[in-house]
Amino acid sequence: MKKYLKEIETAAMILLLIGLIIALTAGYNYGAWPCGIGLLMLMLTFLYKAFKWKEYAKENKRNIVIILVAILFLLIQMLMIR
Repeated sequence: MKKYLKEIETAAMILLLIGLIIALTAGYNYGAWPCGIGLLMLMLTFLYKAFKWKEYAKENKRNIVIILVAILFLLIQMLMIR
């Protein structure tokens, strides 16, 4: 798992970006799925690194900020629908 963390994070970021673009252009219903899957992938890597905090302390702080921003984007998308 350790050697694939960077690839999983990159794929998750790409999915978040794709989901955001789709949500803004085609609608929330289509964009929420890639964003949700990207968030789940980020959460998996975050949990792995959280259990090994000393080894990944710097990256953990960065990941916390990224996840909060991604959640904020999803909340903004949800509010735009109403």
